[in-house]
Amino acid sequence: MPEKRPSVTFDAIMQDLKEGHYAPIYILMGDESYYIDRISDYIQEHVLTPDEQAFNQTVVFGADVNAAGIADMAMSYPMMASHRVVIVKEAQALRSFVRLEKYVEKPLASTILVICYKNGSINRRLKFVSAAERAGVVFESKKLKDYQLPTFIRDYLKKKNASIDDKSASMLADHIGSDLNRMMSELDKLLISLPEEDRRVTPSVVEKNVGVSKDFNAFEFRNAIINKDVFKANQIIKYFNSNPKAGSLYSLLPFLFSFFQNLMVAFYAPNSSDPQSLAGYLDLRSTWGTKDYLAGMRNYSGRKTLQILEKLREIDAKSKGLDNPNTDAGDLMKELIFFILH
Repeated sequence: MPEKRPSVTFDAIMQDLKEGHYAPIYILMGDESYYIDRISDYIQEHVLTPDEQAFNQTVVFGADVNAAGIADMAMSYPMMASHRVVIVKEAQALRSFVRLEKYVEKPLASTILVICYKNGSINRRLKFVSAAERAGVVFESKKLKDYQLPTFIRDYLKKKNASIDDKSASMLADHIGSDLNRMMSELDKLLISLPEEDRRVTPSVVEKNVGVSKDFNAFEFRNAIINKDVFKANQIIKYFNSNPKAGSLYSLLPFLFSFFQNLMVAFYAPNSSDPQSLAGYLDLRSTWGTKDYLAGMRNYSGRKTLQILEKLREIDAKSKGLDNPNTDAGDLMKELIFFILH
């Protein structure tokens, strides 16, 4: 059985590109367009000089070409340049890749062919993909999980010589979600607003520039649930009902389910009272995140946690209209919170 090749990462691809190490073929595919755009834009803007681009760079869209036409473009040799660059955007509009199979088996070393396939992935079992993987780079751009977003935010700001505290990162992650293009737009706005002498993103900065309340947000709501603060939890729910853009049942359900699912796992940790051990068991980046689970285990039993997970599934089904003729989202959330806290 052939050895499975390790997945290619975005950072590894960008590092190679910046060092001038180019592959003859790049298949960039997946549900997260942010990474696909970053890689293809870098190739489009940096491989050739502006003068070289005029004769040696072609950018087309999948709806306007076919596989045979792309192969013809890729087989052309560069004119007074080291490379010829062919970028196919929105390649998901192509009907077939069959006519490209022969080319990717023996691609020209002087051509950089970039296939950008968004909102899905090409079947890796196709001969076209397996041949491209042997000759070049096949990268699957996946949506980040909710729990990965705060780390992504911190890392992005760190590269821009700015910092952010955990609460602010969670506020942004909860408010914006996993749309990384929108996230980048909001983070860039925050960076512009920061004074040179203080490059810290705080809850007040987020509230002022993004429009998320520093006191009534999903982060504070989760804290109220974890600590069984009935008054604060109901205060926030009331605020959300009056300000739907601040939070809703549909955004809070996955947020709560993720916490209680991890809390259920925490109960089975070999040494659940030790922050270091618990962080490793839950695959957390640091022990800072364990404080919520330690508090959760103090305030909820394993049996109650399991019941809460079942209730979350029930409310999720009702929110989608199953066995629920007329209860609105606000009342469903009140029902859920009462069940969790009592």
